[in-house]
Amino acid sequence: MRETETCVPTGVNPQDTGFGYTLSLIGGKYKMIILYWLAENKVMRHNELKRSIGSISFKTLSIMLKELEADELIVRTEYPQVPPKVEYTLSERGLSLIPVLHMMCEWGEKNSLPALEAVQRKV
Repeated sequence: MRETETCVPTGVNPQDTGFGYTLSLIGGKYKMIILYWLAENKVMRHNELKRSIGSISFKTLSIMLKELEADELIVRTEYPQVPPKVEYTLSERGLSLIPVLHMMCEWGEKNSLPALEAVQRKV
């Protein structure tokens, strides 16, 4: 994208752009966190994700996982055994979002209040 271009042109509803589409997939309180944990650990089970996230309810995690699977960002693999075993991994499509999450992390580290205060102390 050139500097003069914008991902949300004037007069266009942001929801009707690639920007809006991306936000619809990863928006919300937990989806990016789930993607992050799956990127870090490759394969996780429901309870492992719940423990890693901490503040999410069982029901909310289940809903988020179903939405991420429906959007083809994660792969759910169910093993036919007793008790049932289900594992989650990132799909190729989900893996393609990880650089975006890394860029957000870098931006946050550079622009967080402690980072800005450190820069101001040096000046």
